[in-house]
Amino acid sequence: MPTLFDPIQLGDIDAKNRILMAPLTRGRSTGEHVPTDIMIDYYRQRAGAGVIITEGTGVSRLGLGWPNAPGLWTPEQVEAWKPVTAAVHEAGGRIVAQIWHMGRLARPDVTGLQPLSSSATRAPYHKPENPYAEARAATIDDIRQAQDEYASAARAAIAAGFDGVQLHGANGYLIDQFLRDGTNLREDEYGGSPENRIRFMREAVAAVIAEVGAGRTAIRLSPNGETQGADDSDPESVFVPAAKALDDLGIAFLELRELKPEGSFGTSEVPRLSPKIREVFMRPLILNQEYTLKKAEADIASGLADGIAFGRKFIANPDLVERLRSGAELTPDNFRTWYTPGPEGYIDYPSLAGETVGAI
Repeated sequence: MPTLFDPIQLGDIDAKNRILMAPLTRGRSTGEHVPTDIMIDYYRQRAGAGVIITEGTGVSRLGLGWPNAPGLWTPEQVEAWKPVTAAVHEAGGRIVAQIWHMGRLARPDVTGLQPLSSSATRAPYHKPENPYAEARAATIDDIRQAQDEYASAARAAIAAGFDGVQLHGANGYLIDQFLRDGTNLREDEYGGSPENRIRFMREAVAAVIAEVGAGRTAIRLSPNGETQGADDSDPESVFVPAAKALDDLGIAFLELRELKPEGSFGTSEVPRLSPKIREVFMRPLILNQEYTLKKAEADIASGLADGIAFGRKFIANPDLVERLRSGAELTPDNFRTWYTPGPEGYIDYPSLAGETVGAI
């Protein structure tokens, strides 16, 4: 049976191990969503991962309502990503851009625009630091435009040197808002039945595949439980056929972020759907959330997962793969510096050798 440290082919991407770096929003880009030089060091430090999945990267101004997150819709953004991808490749790594449309979670104070969603709803948890507005329901033209934006961002990602892209279909963002009956109140061909609610995701993925190929296209889903106000009354009825549709499209890999009852960053009593999804998705399946080394090894050995994505552990452990391989102690991360500007809590965590890049 394969181990966590064995190589794996993820579509057209050859990964040197089965440890993926999960997407982690860090807020180190400019106010115009242009990557900065400090991000070159950050991603290069973590090139030991089999594949790095970048932080959420906006497909358009309308879709990116998070301050200082990067984008992939302007030439300046594309040029600024090029030294990041080059640094990862020079260090022997692979890197995939997570392309992101936030839907109703895009803050108007960032975009200057009314958000777009599957239906005219407003995200909960409205507060000064998250000033959400009521979204307008997407017209058919809006749907086509959003799907084109995913495709355009994917094309830009390849031009910037990325090895592939991952559509962000999880955590209550636009694709998730179409998938779930708690946020999708439509009565047309994009709403109602699970088959109809899957349609937007399927067409967006197909549009990306048409640009960059199935072997360089992935997606992330979060099938069990409520996330950022998005929920579904019967998640198995929509996410299992969604996974089957993705398998039929031939994508490189599917990543699932699955909440657990005892989670430290979101919880859910809704059973994990990965065993059901494993029955219909025959391509590489990557699991994520609250994994220890022992649990990761067990799920790979059993065949439930083909790889494991670690998120927060990569924040403070740039050489996480080597630490897991050697059984070394993991450094705890500092939540206070997750989203703050500058190098503190970003590129100053030392490796086992005590080395940092651009340490303060």
